[in-house]
Amino acid sequence: MGEFKAGYDCIKAFSETDFTEDLKKIDVPTLVMHGDDDQIVPIGASAMLSSKIVPGAQLKVYPGFPHGMCTTHHEVVNADLLEFFRAEAPKATSA
Repeated sequence: MGEFKAGYDCIKAFSETDFTEDLKKIDVPTLVMHGDDDQIVPIGASAMLSSKIVPGAQLKVYPGFPHGMCTTHHEVVNADLLEFFRAEAPKATSA
């Protein structure tokens, strides 16, 4: 819930800001997660691109999952996050 203008300004800012150079600088293990039925942020304009820009990023696409997948499908998303963290933890501590 929020004020209309604040919501509009937020969407305007994140939809018009190019994060390409920032994404290129990420140097930690990265998991990009996205539902392919996201009606708010299209997967082709976000996850598909960012996962190619971030060095070594892993992409996990969830068929049929919506924009709010962390709420609507939290059990799946949380399990995948935990699996990613466990797999990456030894690599991160040995570096």
